[in-house]
Amino acid sequence: MAVKIRLQRFGAHKNPQYRIVACDSRSPRDGKFLEILGTYNPIANPAIVNVNAEATTKWLNNGAQPTQTVKNILKSLDVKPTK
Repeated sequence: MAVKIRLQRFGAHKNPQYRIVACDSRSPRDGKFLEILGTYNPIANPAIVNVNAEATTKWLNNGAQPTQTVKNILKSLDVKPTK
């Protein structure tokens, strides 16, 4: 099973908010997930990002691949694998 760290959309129409989740790469965008790692609100100025760095590092160390958007978010927060 390939694990991805990606965004899962929730919130109202024209007011998107996202959860940063670890999920199976075959599951749909808003489908099942393994763990919620944080939240991302791009509408706020500046954008609000809350990430559980310890859990995210654990998934990255176990081989989870972040999407490009999540990779940019994690890079701005300086969250990276310890290997």
